[in-house]
Amino acid sequence: MRAATLELERGEKTLETNVKAIELREVWRRYKTDGDRRARERLVLAYSPLVKYVAGRTAAGLPPHVEEADLISYGLVGLISAIERFEPSREIKFETYAIMRIKGAIIDELRAMDWVPRSVRSRAREVERANAKLEHSLQRAPTDKEMAAELKITVEELNESLLAISHSSIVALDELWSVSDSSGDQVSLMDTIEDHAAPDPAKALDVGDLKDRIAESIAKLPEREKLVIALYYYENLTLREIGEVLGVTESRVSQLHTKAVLRLRSRMQEDSFDG
Repeated sequence: MRAATLELERGEKTLETNVKAIELREVWRRYKTDGDRRARERLVLAYSPLVKYVAGRTAAGLPPHVEEADLISYGLVGLISAIERFEPSREIKFETYAIMRIKGAIIDELRAMDWVPRSVRSRAREVERANAKLEHSLQRAPTDKEMAAELKITVEELNESLLAISHSSIVALDELWSVSDSSGDQVSLMDTIEDHAAPDPAKALDVGDLKDRIAESIAKLPEREKLVIALYYYENLTLREIGEVLGVTESRVSQLHTKAVLRLRSRMQEDSFDG
């Protein structure tokens, strides 16, 4: 009896989901075909939870004085832009496209505020250069002790620097997926995907090559850093949740994430230089 009830509930939820999907498709049609402003407002309302989701994840890695409400405000601008630019005929889900636009809008606004001290950005560049140098000479990822020695600081000072840098590395891995458009502005590769009916083989090859390079770079990370990247970017866990999985503090996870991102950045830059 209970199994039958559960099956009925699942069927009802599936039906409800399908009905909502059909309704949204009609709203998209009214907006894109007729330019219905009320349909646009309906889309903003329907997809607004995406903004809260992205803002919440971003706020977790920022200083306490950065209000989540402000991030939501910045993200709404990205959502509206995504709705205006999205083509329903594309072979991608709107949610995937919108999240990239929302993240970009939040990051652009934070960077415009220039809330990261210049000394922190300088330290980040020093850590990247030290990591690249040691990886080249050691042919492996350097340890914290080796990194600290190269930077002429203690391991404790290195960890403090990584924690400070983590606040300036907002979803930094996503930057590896950005390219410059004709005007020189940075745009997500997601925005460059063309209609499925008219593929560009050259662009597809470039995107595929970039994916391979990133995957290869991630595979070379130390195991704990690789796990943090997988849990954060692929499983969508928060830093706190990852800390619970690894049995460490949220601050330690933030340090591991920052080290991983800096390693990936230096490797991608080195590959680009070699190319």
